Amino acid sequence: MTALPVAITLGDPSGIGPEIIVKMAADPDRPKVDLLVVGDIGILHRTARDLRLNIDIARVTGVAEARGRGGAALSVLQPGADLPEDLPVGRVDARSGAAAYASVQAAIDLALAGAVRAIVTAPLNKEALYAAGVRYPGHTEILADRCGVADFAMMLANDELRVLLVSIHLSLTDAIAAVTPESEIRAIRLAHQAGRAFGLAAPRVAVAGLNPHAGENGMFGREDLDIVAPAIARARTEGIDATGPWPGDTVFMRARKGEFDVVVAQYHDQGLIPVKYLGVDNGVNITVGLPFVRTSVDHGTAFDIAGTGRADPSSLAYALKIALAMTGG
Repeated sequence: MTALPVAITLGDPSGIGPEIIVKMAADPDRPKVDLLVVGDIGILHRTARDLRLNIDIARVTGVAEARGRGGAALSVLQPGADLPEDLPVGRVDARSGAAAYASVQAAIDLALAGAVRAIVTAPLNKEALYAAGVRYPGHTEILADRCGVADFAMMLANDELRVLLVSIHLSLTDAIAAVTPESEIRAIRLAHQAGRAFGLAAPRVAVAGLNPHAGENGMFGREDLDIVAPAIARARTEGIDATGPWPGDTVFMRARKGEFDVVVAQYHDQGLIPVKYLGVDNGVNITVGLPFVRTSVDHGTAFDIAGTGRADPSSLAYALKIALAMTGG
């Protein structure tokens, strides 16, 4: 029996999503899994033509038609009307935001129905979403809301680090307020769950401190002493190999050297800076806590290079590789 295809959302059609998708599909070294792109077929045809890529791009009306095609083929399930040929490239446009959102929603429908193996997402543009009246800050929140899950988190991973965030898209002031006993134990449990999804029997979870030097025993703030440390102790009573809180300026280096399997970071930039410093080409964004596997590129829509042919598909290829690894290889 042919395995289920992987759904790939088009992302913002005014960005680099279409380009990285057709480039990855044309790569002879990519995994030979069936790819079902959820998005506008006209944009994909024009992008492949402009890049002079020989790809079999075909419209399908259901998942069954996408199975068994393999090779450099792309099956395309289009959730709405054709986008205009003169849609601007490299600029915010409400029509692009609406199309990107529709693509994500249609892919979620497929995943919830068990019709696809996983979802891999190309990048959204938050301004375009807002211009289209979509009030979500990003993929993670859209996915969690549609799936009705309260316990979810963003994880960034590459070949050297896995980092899970306690809070995601919040101001620094709000991120500090989000450090609560409930958010800490939830993040530690999800980090353990993510490590298991990567095939680790007993993931070693390191928890980064919120304050400099993890608070220096209360000298630089009491959050680490009063909130983070008790959550770690609670996790350990549940059989989770959690340690910390460790100073944020060294814990990622220690994980990179192999001392820990997953790091729980307290807020967005604390966790994403070390991962992205290592390069976005082999980085992947994973939403932990969903009823299906979702991975994504570790970069944005790159409007500055959209339409130039210079976009690198490496992060999308890596996201596909991780999705396959998390669903049985």
